[in-house]
Amino acid sequence: MSESQAVYATDEYGRPFIIVREQGKKTRSHGVEAIKSHILAARAVANIIRTSLGPRGLYRSGQNLITPDGEIIVTNDGATILSQMEVEHQIAKLLVQLSKSQDDEIGDGTTGVVGVSYLLDRGIHPIRIADGFDRACKVAVEELDRISDRTAMTSLVARCAVSKEHQQFAQIAVDAVLQVADLERRDVSFDLIKVDGKVGGSLADTTLIKGVLLDKDMSHQQMPRSVNDARLAILTCPFEPPRPKTKHKLEISSVDEYKKLQSYEKEKFIDMIKRVKDTGANLVICQWGFDDEANHLLMQNDLPAVRWVGGPEIELIAIATQGRIVPRFEDLTSKKLGKAGIVREISFGTTRDKMLVIEECANSRAVTIFVRGSNKMIVDEAKRALHDAICAVRNLVVDNRVVYGGGAADISCSLSVAKAADEIPTIEQYAMRAFASALDAIPLALAENSGLSPIETLADVKSRQIKEGDSHIGIDCSGKGNNDMKKQFVYDPLISKRQQYLLATQLVRAVLKIDDVITAGETEE
Repeated sequence: MSESQAVYATDEYGRPFIIVREQGKKTRSHGVEAIKSHILAARAVANIIRTSLGPRGLYRSGQNLITPDGEIIVTNDGATILSQMEVEHQIAKLLVQLSKSQDDEIGDGTTGVVGVSYLLDRGIHPIRIADGFDRACKVAVEELDRISDRTAMTSLVARCAVSKEHQQFAQIAVDAVLQVADLERRDVSFDLIKVDGKVGGSLADTTLIKGVLLDKDMSHQQMPRSVNDARLAILTCPFEPPRPKTKHKLEISSVDEYKKLQSYEKEKFIDMIKRVKDTGANLVICQWGFDDEANHLLMQNDLPAVRWVGGPEIELIAIATQGRIVPRFEDLTSKKLGKAGIVREISFGTTRDKMLVIEECANSRAVTIFVRGSNKMIVDEAKRALHDAICAVRNLVVDNRVVYGGGAADISCSLSVAKAADEIPTIEQYAMRAFASALDAIPLALAENSGLSPIETLADVKSRQIKEGDSHIGIDCSGKGNNDMKKQFVYDPLISKRQQYLLATQLVRAVLKIDDVITAGETEE
């Protein structure tokens, strides 16, 4: 230990001790410089996901987008990109948390931070800037309420940007949500929608199954491949003789004792099967496995069975078939059986992969979306796109008001905020104009990602909105030659867009209030 890092000293009684200096250098930034560094970090994160915004957004892959299992993620979903990135900066971590809160087009939310930096250079106090942003956000939300329209669920085309199958995926998302939605309470239970996928086929083969899909097959090859008018015994107890709960040791010293044990086990198996058959069940769904002897006896007694079914699947089957999960054979009765019209086994191509489909269930609200794709990356990205689409439809069940996409709502809010800023005599007007210019960043990014000239396109759309007084005019990302987002059926749920503005403004206020940062540096050699 060098002299610079330790000092020898004694206390008042002469006892020696060593004072060790902290071995890491610390850097401290405060005031305007600290806030500027936060804004720089926020801008860096916003720029990373900027190019993934919109239907023509680019995909992300690379070293930072690798799961702990070593699988590479290729995606243009902003929330996925941010959640998989290794972020060190504290403010950047706040943005990642914001994306988890929003989890839908996070690029819309983070750009609100960008307009703050130059206001600090003008000497405006951070709290006055935050107050100005709050006023601007209030004006923007009021403008969203003003320009919003109500839409019928049947006319919705969800934004599901996966290749050319977006129309089919949109219809699947709408059908799935309407199947499980409680329209009286305006609520959607996502527990009843299961999204499963398997590599093989194309995206066009993706289907909506009104029932439950299990990645399992019948436990014995000679069991029937389909069961009509199925009555399901849903068990969480294993098909095996009971064992003491405590540690035990069984010694067998003769052939007779072994035969007695064998006959005892067989009797128990037969008794279990008899209990199941007596209730009228013709299919067993078991959470645990069972050995070959039990499997053979089940097949002999014409009782098809499925083993090793996971906990979430067991619960979903119980909800769908309106059966009860039974923990002991003694508790099994005919009233606890689940009911389904048909349970059938389906196979795929030449791989001999098999899955079970439980259809025509007693509770018709449970659905499964079965995604197909040529490789795992496409299947995973299709699942993420479906999640976004389902969330968009769910938002419309909660509140069926929409604003128009393609940056149309953002441009309209930007114009409204800029107009309100001109009428305010206080210093907050500068912050409000910065908020308005930050809203312009969204249509700018959409235009840039669509291969258009961003500044020229934004200026044209803005002038048309002012001249025509039409808040439906936005960026024509798809190149259809029409800027009317209403005619293009490009919607944003109102509650989603409003939440983006509110969350972004809250984040700006939080960033502006942090003006002193102490950072631990590298350890000295």
